Amino acid sequence: MNRISEQRLTFSTSSLIVLIAAVPLLILLWQLKGLILLVLISIVLASAIAPIVEWAERYRVPRWLAVVLVYLTLISAIVGTILLVGPTIFEQIERLIRQIPLSLRSVVAYAEAWVMNLNDTRPELAGELFNQVLDVQALTRWAIRSSQQLLVRSYGVTTGILGGVFSLILSIFLSGYMLADSRTLIKNLARLLPQPWDDRVAAQVAPVSYRIGSYIRGRLIVSAILSVITTTGLSFLGLSDFALGLGAIAGVTNLIPFLGPILGAIPAVVVAASQGGWTFLWVMLLYVVLQNLETYVLDPLLVGSSVGVHPLYQLLAVLGGTQVLGIIGALIVPPWIAGGAVVLENLYLRPKLMAERRSQGRKSDRSFEESPVETALQR
Repeated sequence: MNRISEQRLTFSTSSLIVLIAAVPLLILLWQLKGLILLVLISIVLASAIAPIVEWAERYRVPRWLAVVLVYLTLISAIVGTILLVGPTIFEQIERLIRQIPLSLRSVVAYAEAWVMNLNDTRPELAGELFNQVLDVQALTRWAIRSSQQLLVRSYGVTTGILGGVFSLILSIFLSGYMLADSRTLIKNLARLLPQPWDDRVAAQVAPVSYRIGSYIRGRLIVSAILSVITTTGLSFLGLSDFALGLGAIAGVTNLIPFLGPILGAIPAVVVAASQGGWTFLWVMLLYVVLQNLETYVLDPLLVGSSVGVHPLYQLLAVLGGTQVLGIIGALIVPPWIAGGAVVLENLYLRPKLMAERRSQGRKSDRSFEESPVETALQR
């Protein structure tokens, strides 16, 4: 009894010590949330670029040189694209921001006239009901307030636009360093863990990196394709003055699963609705076709099984990331959920399934061995 009580007392004391030590650790991690987010972004970037570096290594290019060449190529391509079409995109987006309130007023005027025509006998009542059902000013205030909260939450992590640009540049350098010396980093981090977890965790780095990188590359390719198709389609449908800007918006928002296509379609639908019925219908049809193209063709083909997570969990990851980190969370949380699914599968679900199969096999062997004895007793 004394031994049992001593063991219980020791367990309770150790648990209390761990709990007390965990509190300042959690506070420290919360204070370092910006740095942790920076590291998470760097790992995602490194995972997306790793296959290109490994491909260059096969041709006996030194790893550090391959990393430098890949990053210089990507940065040059991004800067060249921005210099080539960036001014036009920014100009169209600026005009779009000024045009959307005017388009909303036109849409409200059309809808109000339509409601008035439905009830010629009592137009005052129809107008009153219309204002009660759809309070445009309240809806506009809600949209502006929600957008401001989302932007404030996003900027709060990176401390403004300049902080966000600096964090992006720093994450690019960190990801390059991770790629150049990834083997040493993984080996040193794995040595901190006790056996056999050091080898188990080190073995999960490659599949997690592959899952995260495949997800990011797939989403980037899908967004680029949809951006080009959106720009081309809107140019043919009479929105050439805003086609490039709307295509860029569609490409950026499509990086966010589920919610991104809807957010990208809203500005185009509002502008199209103010230009007449046929333009509105064709633009709506275009975005419906694009949504189905992404859902049933592009995502299964280019993203496919790289996610490995149920769509409901992906949606919850997007909503949770947006709630905590804003737009950055909607972009960065889903790939990490996909990578975490690999760890959960390899370190818990698969060993559990193998243990259950071994247990069932032992039971069947025992029943097979006991069956001759039972038949002898029955005789």
